Amino acid sequence: MTDGPKTALRQTNVDDALDRELLDSVRGGNRAAFQQLYVKYYHLLLRFIYRITGQLEAAQEGVNDVMLVVWRSAAAFEGKSRVSTWILGIAYRKALKLRQGAKRWTERFKAGDADSDELSGPAGEHSAHTDLRDLLDQGMRKLPAKQRAVVELTYFYGYSYEEIAAIVDCPVNTVKTRMFHARARLKSLLPVLGRDDT
Repeated sequence: MTDGPKTALRQTNVDDALDRELLDSVRGGNRAAFQQLYVKYYHLLLRFIYRITGQLEAAQEGVNDVMLVVWRSAAAFEGKSRVSTWILGIAYRKALKLRQGAKRWTERFKAGDADSDELSGPAGEHSAHTDLRDLLDQGMRKLPAKQRAVVELTYFYGYSYEEIAAIVDCPVNTVKTRMFHARARLKSLLPVLGRDDT
């Protein structure tokens, strides 16, 4: 299908146009528009922040913190990027702060597998795809937070390197370098994680 990428680009533009309308309404104090934005971004932000912090409670707190900033700072959005890029930029900075704060707590406070149900698909789904996702999740947890964010934004959210550079506030070449090191690390980790030594 030749127009797949074009269709995806059109959908992205439609989504951003809707986000901009909602954000304009939020600027005027429209709570219903804010609720729509909150619902739309909740799971995207939860998963993204969870990937960086590794803690579900911190991720849930982070979503609320991010959306509070969106509510208070809607007027600060200058329209130089997509709304989602702006929101994920806020989320990235919040996630790094939450991760630093979480270092003070012991491993027993980390979200367990049972707590991660909110991040996964419907209950009872198990397949080779699920096993691969589990391996990838284990590998991702072993990456430094900044590399993890780049992989997440590229492969799970579909952002370009230029957009990621705007989100994480660094040069595009830094994003490429982080991706290079993350891929190399994951390549070395996945065969080891996939072994069934038990």
